[in-house]
Formats: sequence, C-alpha cells, structure tokens
Amino acid sequence: MNLSTSAPTFLRQPHIVRHRYSSSSSSYFGFSKRENYKRCRFIALASFSSSSYSLPELELPLLPFPKDQVLVPSEAKKLHLHEAGYLALLEENKSLFVHFVLDPIAVNETLREASFAARYGCLVSIEKVEQLDVGALVFIRGIGRVKIVKFAQEEPFLRGAVVPVKDRILHEATELNPKVLQLKEAIQNLNSLEIKLKAPEEALLQTQTANSLNWAEKAPGLDCDESFVPSLTERISFAAYQPVSGSMQSELTKLQEEKLKAMDGKDTLERLRNSLEFVNNNISVVAAKLALQSL
Repeated sequence: MNLSTSAPTFLRQPHIVRHRYSSSSSSYFGFSKRENYKRCRFIALASFSSSSYSLPELELPLLPFPKDQVLVPSEAKKLHLHEAGYLALLEENKSLFVHFVLDPIAVNETLREASFAARYGCLVSIEKVEQLDVGALVFIRGIGRVKIVKFAQEEPFLRGAVVPVKDRILHEATELNPKVLQLKEAIQNLNSLEIKLKAPEEALLQTQTANSLNWAEKAPGLDCDESFVPSLTERISFAAYQPVSGSMQSELTKLQEEKLKAMDGKDTLERLRNSLEFVNNNISVVAAKLALQSL
C-alpha cells in the first residue's frame, strides 16, 4: 500500500498492515516538501499555549498519518516501513516515536498551496522489529497523548519536541472505579463473544480489545519522564476503541469517530461512559452475528 509518487517523501505514509482503513491521502499530500513542512510547523506552534511551557518535553521522531488512522493510547498496530527515512528512524531510535495526524485544514487551488495541522499525537513504544527483505515490520503500542510544540528536523525523517496531554482531574476515585469495573467486565464479555464468532482455526485467547485492556492494566516501563504515561484509569478508558472481528465498513467508520472523540476529550469519567456504551453496542452486534451464524 503506497501513496502516489507525487507525495513528498517525508509525508509518504508507512504501510499499515493490520488496519483496513483507506490509505489514500495523496489528494492533499501532493505539495512541495518544504512548503508542507513550514506550514505544519507554523500551525503546530500557533496552537500551543504558552502556559504549557512548564510541562516536560521530549524530542522524538515524528511519523505523519492521514486522519482516518489516528492511534489511541493502549492500541497496538503493525507497520511495514520500507523507505530509507523511516528505516533511518529505526536505526537511530529503537524505543519511542510519535504517531500523529497531518490534517489538511485549507487548500488554495490557484496557488497549489495547502495548510496542515499536526493533530492527535500519540507517544508510541516500539515493541518489536522484524527485518524483511524489503524494509521491516514494526510492532508498536500507543502510550499516551502528546502535543507537538516544535519541529526540529526534516531529514531524513521528521523530529520535534512534544509535551504530554492528559485528562483533567475532575472526579474522585469513588466515581471512577465503578465505571472502570463495568468497562472491564464488558470488555471481557465482548472478548468471549468475539472468540466464539471466529473460525476455530483462527480463534485466539485474546482479541485486540482484550489485548489493549491487559496492557492498560500494567504499569508500562518506558525510558522517559513518567509524566508522559497516563494514569491507570485513563489508560483503561481508551482500551475499548479497537475493531472487532468481522467489522463492516460502517462499523469501522463509527470506531474512527469514537477514537477522535476520545482523543479530544479531557474528562476520564465521560470517556469511561462512552467506552462502556461503545462496548455494549459491540456486544449486541457480535451476539446478533453469532445468532445468525448458528442458523
């Protein structure tokens, strides 16, 4: 899965192996590299609040993706990196980078100019790398939300400074804990139904949603400031946003909408409620598919 050759090298998206989302982004990536870089840099800095300068910063490689491939904390993804710039990223940094969405916000058709915003940044941990004849398979995990505050390098890959983005502390544990328990139970029920839905030879003991929950419940050990790691409750609130077995395109579109809402929100309790509703809806859908499968 490659983008059009007209797309600038630093904007060509790594090959997404696992997801079925559309990868066609050449319609708005087909502009000069220098122009795109400057515009992304300006918009990222313009959206940054000066009050955030007290936050810790990390300078890391940055990988851009189209808006339909936002990554949420706790999510696992597999990438096929094959361009020289991305392979150089792996040589230089084998643990962390930032997955972000390069979102087109305005296009001047007359001058062939585009403005982009760097959105939905997610700190990523590289869990495993498998070398291939062409490129490498990279297994990654979303850790926590970040905001890009500065672009520091363009070649051979983007590099910039990021600060952590976390939920506001609005609720006591007595409000959050019951929803956490309900969500965990719902995810376990969904996991059981999904396994039944799969063909026996494909059946796994753990679905993508359950895998995300299991990761979220652990304390991830990362070589970075702990401020970049969300709280346990916040991590669990993101775990539900995974595709389920046999998802149709309409269901994947709904998942994408929910992921964007989850990344924008700052209220953990609200996200827990939304996650629980999302999982319960998925339970109903999978249960209906199982009923049809048994006919």
